Amino acid sequence: MTVALMWEARAAAGRGEDLLAWVRGQAIPGEPVRREILRAPSDRVLVITWWDAPYDAELPELPEPDADLVSRAVHRWRFEQVDR
Repeated sequence: MTVALMWEARAAAGRGEDLLAWVRGQAIPGEPVRREILRAPSDRVLVITWWDAPYDAELPELPEPDADLVSRAVHRWRFEQVDR
């Protein structure tokens, strides 16, 4: 089964590039099948990692950034692949 973990954060005012650099510098323990980093308006950064694992597997996730880097708590979601 393929599980996708999504991690999304909104940068504090004027800190979008800093948040993006922070995300790029984070190592994820283990080997995800795939990892993508995306950004959107309002200085939002999204990281999606794909894992070959059961839905309820304990998987490594990105931590919370320092409070001065984000404008709110990180949002996290978990999905399982249903079609290929």
